[in-house]
Amino acid sequence: MLNLKNNFIMAPLKLGYSDGTGVVTDRHLSFYASRSKYLGAVTPEPLYMDKGLREIPTQLGIDNDDKIEGLKKLTDLIHASNTKAIAHLNHPGRMANPKIPGNFHLSSSDKPCENGGATPKQMNEDDIAYAIKLFADSAKRAKKAGFDIIELQFGHGYLAAQFLSPAVNDRTDNYGGNFENRIRFSLEVLNAVKQAVNLPVIARISGDEMIENGYHLDETIKFVSVLKDNGIEAVHVSAGTVCSTPPWFFQHMFVPKGKTWEFAKKIKEATGMPVISVGRVHSTEDIDLLLNENKSDFVAIGRALVADAGFVGKYLGEIDDYVRPCMACSEGCLGGVRGGTGLGCVVNPVVSFENKSVQKAGTKKKIAVIGGGLAGMEAAITLTKRGHNVRIYEKEKLGGQFNLAWLPPKKESLKEIVDYYENEIDKMGISVSITKFNQNDLDEDFDTVVIATGAVPTVPPIKGLKDYYWADYLLDENLPKNERIVIIGGGLIGIEMASKLVDRKNEVIVVEMLSEIARGMEMIEKKMTLAKLKAKNTQILLDYKVVEIDGDKVIISGAKDKVLEGIDKIIVTAGMKSLNEIEEKLKDEVEVYVIGDAHQVGKAQEAIKEGYETALRI
Repeated sequence: MLNLKNNFIMAPLKLGYSDGTGVVTDRHLSFYASRSKYLGAVTPEPLYMDKGLREIPTQLGIDNDDKIEGLKKLTDLIHASNTKAIAHLNHPGRMANPKIPGNFHLSSSDKPCENGGATPKQMNEDDIAYAIKLFADSAKRAKKAGFDIIELQFGHGYLAAQFLSPAVNDRTDNYGGNFENRIRFSLEVLNAVKQAVNLPVIARISGDEMIENGYHLDETIKFVSVLKDNGIEAVHVSAGTVCSTPPWFFQHMFVPKGKTWEFAKKIKEATGMPVISVGRVHSTEDIDLLLNENKSDFVAIGRALVADAGFVGKYLGEIDDYVRPCMACSEGCLGGVRGGTGLGCVVNPVVSFENKSVQKAGTKKKIAVIGGGLAGMEAAITLTKRGHNVRIYEKEKLGGQFNLAWLPPKKESLKEIVDYYENEIDKMGISVSITKFNQNDLDEDFDTVVIATGAVPTVPPIKGLKDYYWADYLLDENLPKNERIVIIGGGLIGIEMASKLVDRKNEVIVVEMLSEIARGMEMIEKKMTLAKLKAKNTQILLDYKVVEIDGDKVIISGAKDKVLEGIDKIIVTAGMKSLNEIEEKLKDEVEVYVIGDAHQVGKAQEAIKEGYETALRI
């Protein structure tokens, strides 16, 4: 039995906070300290079992006894809240990162990942024995380091799943072919771990690989029944494979929410095995559904605890506050890890730097925040928490241009952060004036002005360009239908516009002067959106520049000049430029700070972080 103090488990998320040696750092301790208090158990990030099997260079390790001291600090910290610590052990097999020097690649077969990567060596009996020994030795170190539970990664396209999946395993020996042979490796790992340590063992599995020739729910149910007979305490049910179906693995906003919950429910009903439900559990309503309707034994939460470290405490009523919502965008968490800076969050500016807490200001000030977009709202809330008297001036409505961000297809979850800010502003009683700020407003004796006026579209000097549109076409009431449309600019906004327009049977041509398409778009969204546009026969013309508009003709110049004829409408998404018209007028009269896009055009994560950090300085 797991014997947790409650039903909530933090799922394993790669942080990328180590220093390249695999040891626990202060960033790890800070991150998990703020998230352990209200949970039944915490699963730190996947622990590499051999330095040659890392997924990221800055991953935590459990490959050597020199890691035990640091891991013991981490488990002691988790235990301080009467919370249990789960060691997640994973052999990536062919999914070891090919860009890390010294990594090696093994699998059930010599098939490389469909998404690219190294060609693995098909494992022989010695390789299999060594892999099993890695799990057993790592479990022993986990126990010495104070972990209470072992979680074995048997899903998500990693090594155990590479044996289980008929899409990968083409062996003809005792480890391939029929179901009993394909699960043999997993069972040998499980039995070796159980012989090595007397700790409860759980398994993370994919309810379905979500690929045609992979394994599906029926085989997963058979697998879970066997795991139950072999002493597994619970199964942690997700979906997909990091190799072939990463949107399902990462539970991206572009895949249907709740599919993994459905898998867990069916597995529990069929086998009686205790289940851990996971996957976009982002609201108190989600938790209620899983515990009360799906009868989940445990709920695992990952990115929602990144967005709001107190999420479970708020659900349990121990913290009286709104939940800062995870938007399932993967932008800050996945993007930060891949980018080398470590896990961050679009909506939470203190992730991994929890020591930047809000302190009361030494001197209370009267402050005007000009602009109610993300940067302005974050600044206003943080300034108010510090004791300042704040008024927001917003010429249209709170949210600013981010009110357009959730209008492209499958991005509805982005609206939740604006709703959160509006609720916080209302609860805190922050004054909001829906009007344009002007210099006369300084008569109210403001001590400080924070300028967060955002950015405006850049319009290139194109001969004949008169009638054109921008992102206002994202509004449903403005959407044309069955028209031939040219989009000038193939960055994030242009490609999102194209995605929405093709859904209304418009013929779309994207003209991009650079050789790269969809700059600034998160990786999973980019891949799925471009695949959709290709399926809809969208023309994407790279290395072309629009030089003239002549009636319904668009003349473009590139390797070969072209004339696009019969064009009904033109949309310009050629970039943004900062809008800051009032700093020069105010800076001699009052203390001025400029934040967000008004300071430098960037992404939502940068705007929120700058709003927060500027508010700490005032």
